[in-house]
Amino acid sequence: MKDLAEEERLKGAPKHERHFYSASRAFGRFGMRIFEPQVMAAPHWHGHLEANFAMGHAMGYDVDNEKIIVPPGRLAVFWAGIPHRLYDVTPSGEAAPRLANIYLPLDTFLMMNHIMAMQVAMLGGGMILLPESLCDEGLIRRWYSDYRSGDFERTEIMKMELNALFRRAFLGPPEYLRLPRNDAAGERALSSAHIRHVIAMVQAVLENLGKPLRNAEITAVTGLHENYALSLFTRVMQTPLKQFVLRMRLMRARALLVESALAIASVAEASGFTSISQFYHQFKAAYGASPNEVRNQYLG
Repeated sequence: MKDLAEEERLKGAPKHERHFYSASRAFGRFGMRIFEPQVMAAPHWHGHLEANFAMGHAMGYDVDNEKIIVPPGRLAVFWAGIPHRLYDVTPSGEAAPRLANIYLPLDTFLMMNHIMAMQVAMLGGGMILLPESLCDEGLIRRWYSDYRSGDFERTEIMKMELNALFRRAFLGPPEYLRLPRNDAAGERALSSAHIRHVIAMVQAVLENLGKPLRNAEITAVTGLHENYALSLFTRVMQTPLKQFVLRMRLMRARALLVESALAIASVAEASGFTSISQFYHQFKAAYGASPNEVRNQYLG
């Protein structure tokens, strides 16, 4: 019988994250974990804003085929909907390396107040590194204690503190380990109103994934002309709205396959696909495996 850690490493996606996947929504459950980091054999992605805090080691991260080094003692934050993989763990002291992961559901993140610039930066593929003065190991340990307590009030306070932390991080220019695509493309002249419209469209998509979605219905939440709203979405997100909707549907389908026993046809329907053949084609193109193969990988 294979060692469990080796089994997880070979499968790529670590089992500890499965607990936080949602059976009904693309963006997953809230959670936190401190564990021994394991190198991953393959990239994966899921529906959270993920925050990583490395203790006693530096991390080598592959984010959408871009190599990034995350130093110890700093909180790194990114949208986990982008394919990512921990490919290296380099100890920095005598203590055994430990990794704290915070899984913040995407819908919760998008509902946070006064952080529109960060919301767009994260959905645009950025990865930020917070100053040690804002978040140190002591704060991480306290949050973990709050989460493990099972106390609703303590967990809600933790989320509020995360919101305040993100606001502070964007009082000045944030430190990027990976630039968001919109910044990298030089699109910095966006007003808060523009950003608000894009966030509204993203929220409309996430809240209605199981339904037929037309561009006109999504853009209607902005009050803008449809063509202008579509152009604005593409400019900010660096992907057309239809492609974004497809990506979110596939994320929901993958979560349902991992966390539920729904029949494949029911997974397709719950994810908003009207054709089972189209679902199989799009899923295989996105994940490199059929829905059955992905499910068997996680259940095996």
